[in-house]
Amino acid sequence: MLAARWPALVPALAAVVLALTWGRSLSAGAVALVSCCLAGAVLSAVHHAEVIAHRVGEPFGSLVLAVAVTVIEVALIVTLMADGGDKSASLARDTVFAAVMITCNGIVGLSLLVGALRRRVAVFNAEGTGAAFATVATLAGLSLALPTFTTSTPGPQFSPAQLVFAAVASLLLYGLFVATQTVRHRDYFLPVTAQGEVIDTDHAHPPTARTALTSLGLLAVALVSVVGLAKGVSPAIESGVAAAGLPASVVGVVIALLVLLPETIAALRAARRDRVQTSLNLGLGSAMASIGLTIPAVAVASVWLDGPLVLGLGATHMVLLALTVAVGTLTVIPGRATPLQGGVHLSLLAAYVVLAVSP
Repeated sequence: MLAARWPALVPALAAVVLALTWGRSLSAGAVALVSCCLAGAVLSAVHHAEVIAHRVGEPFGSLVLAVAVTVIEVALIVTLMADGGDKSASLARDTVFAAVMITCNGIVGLSLLVGALRRRVAVFNAEGTGAAFATVATLAGLSLALPTFTTSTPGPQFSPAQLVFAAVASLLLYGLFVATQTVRHRDYFLPVTAQGEVIDTDHAHPPTARTALTSLGLLAVALVSVVGLAKGVSPAIESGVAAAGLPASVVGVVIALLVLLPETIAALRAARRDRVQTSLNLGLGSAMASIGLTIPAVAVASVWLDGPLVLGLGATHMVLLALTVAVGTLTVIPGRATPLQGGVHLSLLAAYVVLAVSP
């Protein structure tokens, strides 16, 4: 009985632990407890996201999880920026770029690798995946690469007018993509067979509406707990990073990995069920939502926040972004991938992590 009820009990327990530990310095024992609750909240979030996906079908299911995680992540970024002053000038940039690298190379690479190892070749819809990747590349270029080269404001920053343009363009592109994914060309984002035929993911016996709504509420609780508990253990992570003599940017990478765990696990489960397209929807959708919602949010927040807002990438990260766009384009075009393509994407993620540790 307890095993059957754990998806409902764990989010509640995680929320209680979050309320008791929020804003407090944690002992070693408390850090261990928070870490266990964090892991449980991640697993329960994946479970409830799959229940919702079972009810609404694809691509709506992957969209729910991607948007839910990103909305909470954006709220966390804005809160940290409000508390951090000048130290948080590049927080939005670092977090968004970490999300792009983890999703476009980590989630995509793992999904392709798992799918290809199971069936020799991972098959997906090139039309839908190509549209998603093109939108991610455009959003990343406009929001993260362009500020490095503008001249109206010193440094890798947008002027107020440029920031407004970037925010509006991000929202419009993201809204247009969601309409394309869910209304006009929904079949482009459904899993396909090796022969290119669309797989209807509607199940004969989906959960009831009440069950789906309950899972939606528990998913929200679990995701709030994931992000809040990740913030709670961040001082311990910072202390460990500092003690190891690593750059402070490593903290952002670790926290981004924790926050994106629900999407990562859900994508891997989908790939193991030969639903690679669902995995790619999760990965690219999360990258797109991260940029498309974060940039407008920090643009609005910059009205009352003090200090500069640094969005432009440095030369090293610019090279990694360019490689990701080039490799991703070549991966998407055929509509199928071997383990090699998965390994190439994972090598780019590994390069990002290594350069975060040793710039």
